[in-house]
Amino acid sequence: MNHSLAYIHPNAKIGNNVTISPFVTITEDVVIGDNTWIGPNVTIMDGARIGKNCRIFPGSVISAIPQDLKFDGEITTAEIGDNTTIRECVTINRGTKAFNKTVIGSNCLLMAYVHIAHDCVVGNNCILANAATLAGHIVIDDYAIIGGLSAVHQFVNIGKYVMISGGSLVRKDVPPYTKAARDPLSFVGINSVGLRRRGFDNESIGIIQAIYRILFLNKYSVSKAVSIIETEIQPCDEKDEILNFIKNSNRGIMKGY
Repeated sequence: MNHSLAYIHPNAKIGNNVTISPFVTITEDVVIGDNTWIGPNVTIMDGARIGKNCRIFPGSVISAIPQDLKFDGEITTAEIGDNTTIRECVTINRGTKAFNKTVIGSNCLLMAYVHIAHDCVVGNNCILANAATLAGHIVIDDYAIIGGLSAVHQFVNIGKYVMISGGSLVRKDVPPYTKAARDPLSFVGINSVGLRRRGFDNESIGIIQAIYRILFLNKYSVSKAVSIIETEIQPCDEKDEILNFIKNSNRGIMKGY
């Protein structure tokens, strides 16, 4: 249903059963999937690629040009997966020539006033609480939760199943399965409640705890801790996930407790 007070460019590609509320603006190079609801006063700009069954609440701006002085008008996108909810006044900028797109996965919840800058990649099933802010080129893996009023530095990576406390300044990479809080941001335990909710058994959680005890609590250097983990911890997917994350970290990982 397209409201008569909405502006929709005739070349925009709108799926079946899409609800477009009053005072919405949709420009030419836009694709919106079936059964998506667009609330009042939403602006969807060139490069937006929005999946099925999404909900976008009033005041949000999707796929505006990057707030990057190097941006030179290149054709880029902002891509949003299926079943994602975008609450009031969220802003998502499209990519630059560095990566060509900004990506939000499926089944995500972006609460009010979240900002996602150019070239970010947010995985599936992530939650960004109110006014969380991502600078450019940030990668957030699946099932991560970012607390409200948190600010994440550009080029930071945040691992799977992470929980970051509200009001955090995230300047370093945050390894998977952890909880992070304090200033400077530090390891405060593993996200055991979240892991159990997602079906991790006690054995897997115990292995994750043992790895992070070596890495963060035994006062080894990171390189020494990695060597011990490789030698002493039995092979498993969780071990591989953690070690690969650490070895690929460009900014370095957060502090121990």
